[in-house]
Amino acid sequence: MSAQQLATRAVVKPWGRRVPGLGFDDPAPGGQPVGEIWFEAPGTSGPEADLLVKYLFTSEKLSVQVHPGDAAAQARGHARGKEECWLVLDAEPGARIGIGLVAATAPERLRAAALDGSVEALLDWKDVAAGDFFYLPAGTIHAIGAGVTLLEVQQNSDITYRLFDYGRPRELHLEEAVAVADAAPWQPLAAPGMVDEGREILAAGRALVLERFAEGASGTLAPDPGRPVWIVPLSGEGSIDGAPLAPGTVWLADGETALDFAGDLVIAYPGARPLAASIVPPGP
Repeated sequence: MSAQQLATRAVVKPWGRRVPGLGFDDPAPGGQPVGEIWFEAPGTSGPEADLLVKYLFTSEKLSVQVHPGDAAAQARGHARGKEECWLVLDAEPGARIGIGLVAATAPERLRAAALDGSVEALLDWKDVAAGDFFYLPAGTIHAIGAGVTLLEVQQNSDITYRLFDYGRPRELHLEEAVAVADAAPWQPLAAPGMVDEGREILAAGRALVLERFAEGASGTLAPDPGRPVWIVPLSGEGSIDGAPLAPGTVWLADGETALDFAGDLVIAYPGARPLAASIVPPGP
């Protein structure tokens, strides 16, 4: 079998939930709220992987933050920067996400706004609903509001520079954040969209490619050499190389892999260029 099921790791966050949902375990009674579920290779922390897949569950606002790009991160000794994309799976009424600023802002103004808390008002807050998709290039100032459940696919880096954290006792990184921030409005990333029957490319052209097969997929997944593919079933059921494939799991394939899935399926892989045919249907 060329595909392996990744291990789950619950990550405690002050803005998380005591009932995450989506079938994931609740924290133990008296335990801290779970904000994220990470999927990693069993027995490792996964730093060598290009991408990281996670689910996020919010009950409060996240910090206003920004991530560096590859060059800025590597200048500080890290393997890579952090670009990320979000697919909203559920949103409570009134749930919002802040992406980019409402207007271009000078670095000294951004720093002052972070210090006095007015940076939250500089963000461009958007109402969100299930199915919304956002790609955040490195440098995008952002925050996620309460009541959002989403799938995040990102470069495998945990570098976060916080500008503002609502008074929580966590470290801020004003100088680093201001230095890497694109303090301007966010622009949606152009993507190919529906390129074949049932195959929609949501993100391409930067650090990663994200594809969605909303009505399922059956055939052979054939990654390029050196470009493993993350397989994320969102709803439905099926099999991968003969093993059960179910929501709440994530699989990693680095070679030809048999897929037969009826439901909503997402795949992701590093690099800017989409595969010519990510899942090849079976022959007649």
